[in-house]
Amino acid sequence: MARVYNFSAGPSMLPEPVLKQASLEMLDYEGSGQSVMEMSHRSKVYEKIINEAEALLREVMGIPENYTVLFLQGGASLQFSMVPLNLFGEKKRADYVNTGMWSKKAISEAKKYGTVRVVATSEDKNFSYIPSLDKGMFDQDASYAHITTNNTIFGTRYPSIPDTGNLPLVADMSSNILSEVYDVNKFGVIYAGAQKNVGPAGVTIVIIRNDLLGKVMENTPTMLDYKIHAEAKSLYNTPPCYSIYIAKLVFKWLKDMGGVKAIEEVNRRKAAILYDFLDNSKLFKATVEPEYRSLMNVPFVLPTEQLNEEFLKGATSEGLVNLKGHRSVGGMRASIYNAMPEQGVVKLVDYMKRFEAAHA
Repeated sequence: MARVYNFSAGPSMLPEPVLKQASLEMLDYEGSGQSVMEMSHRSKVYEKIINEAEALLREVMGIPENYTVLFLQGGASLQFSMVPLNLFGEKKRADYVNTGMWSKKAISEAKKYGTVRVVATSEDKNFSYIPSLDKGMFDQDASYAHITTNNTIFGTRYPSIPDTGNLPLVADMSSNILSEVYDVNKFGVIYAGAQKNVGPAGVTIVIIRNDLLGKVMENTPTMLDYKIHAEAKSLYNTPPCYSIYIAKLVFKWLKDMGGVKAIEEVNRRKAAILYDFLDNSKLFKATVEPEYRSLMNVPFVLPTEQLNEEFLKGATSEGLVNLKGHRSVGGMRASIYNAMPEQGVVKLVDYMKRFEAAHA
């Protein structure tokens, strides 16, 4: 069977060169006589893999030396707890911006450990925009501020990073890490699940400014202490070895493409192809205000549920899969992460044009 274009919100497509490289090394990684799946995380050969992964990530993201890179487990969902446990300190209060389901879950978890103030929300319009923010809205005496840079379900992204003053900014970048250039210096903590732009599910990236380490709340489990993992260089316990190995290959692929700046240009081009069609369509409709549209997740709808179902059925037969939208939004959602080739978006739009012509 020919490979399909997978528009899933995650786990998502991986670059074909990465999959081919992994297949070549599946049984014997660099003459070790074993698969990465089999080798000890304490071995010299695996130590080289994880060190290379970190070095490549630092290079493509421009991560300064005063930040620690961690490869952890538990997904971004575990970070909803780890962030307050590690950053609340004695103040035990933080500011959150609510822009969707994942923000709400982060807020819910943080409330278990301290006081959470929601400084702004876009829930009044079903999260179809990003609320306006300015430095004066944030409590400079709080422990940190938290945002979700890209909202997978609702298809919104921050057009610019808010100024939180001296307040450390924590960002959930799960669905747009490595897709566009960010100045890491603007953040205290960045975290992201891998299964959208980095690799297979199983590894979570945490990038934390060093001065924020060592402030963990009393009685925090050892495995949830950033400092413990930092001191052990992400090898305190057995890490998700194979997921980190694939992430290393993805970072190398991205570097060879020209880095994050180069892929951002591709991503903007892909998104423009789809949004331009939606904005000129008489049948399809985008659900997000133009200023806040995601480059990664594009939700859209048809006039009736019957047409939505017919469209999805036809898309699958065309090799365009996993286009069904989240139940809270309905309709369709095209997730066009880094590994989605431009021709995949072109093929989707071509099908949409034919569908519209048949149902005009």
